[in-house]
Amino acid sequence: MSMKLCKKCGTMKVLDEFYCASGMRDGRRSDCKACNLKEQHDKYATNPQLAIDRVKRWQAANPEKVHAAQRKARAKPGAKQRSRADHLMRKYGITIGQYNSMLEEQGGGCFICGRLPRPDISLHVDHDHSTGQVRGILCFCCNNALADFQENPALLGKAAGYLSHHAHKAEVALARQRALSLVDR
Repeated sequence: MSMKLCKKCGTMKVLDEFYCASGMRDGRRSDCKACNLKEQHDKYATNPQLAIDRVKRWQAANPEKVHAAQRKARAKPGAKQRSRADHLMRKYGITIGQYNSMLEEQGGGCFICGRLPRPDISLHVDHDHSTGQVRGILCFCCNNALADFQENPALLGKAAGYLSHHAHKAEVALARQRALSLVDR
């Protein structure tokens, strides 16, 4: 078994502990994998934007490889659940367990209308856009309605008043229509 001395930590290690490098005499880097990874980690911690920009440039130059990797990742068992869990944590700072317990506290459906989620689509996490504070779990329609009314309680109140006012007119018109239909017989 071939051994090699790491130039960074000074430890003798098996060749498998070194990354391949075609420019080296023995075909391996001069630093071991552990030292190389630590250096990469430290470099990222110092200035993460360099690595982020490099990855974005590579992705823009290799869209077919990016899409192939995404397809492969989505095909793995449990990928959809992991993706959902990652999204909830990244965007709202909550776990799947917290989402599920909020949904259970609401009776399993939309906080506003009570609509239950479809098996293939989950309900939306509603949050205050200025503070990021999670308020509840809503269906698509109720979540969009809040956004359409700019999350303004006064506008929502006016909309409710408008519906109440016109609901009475609609009931009267419907009763008149039914009465006329009975007379025509």
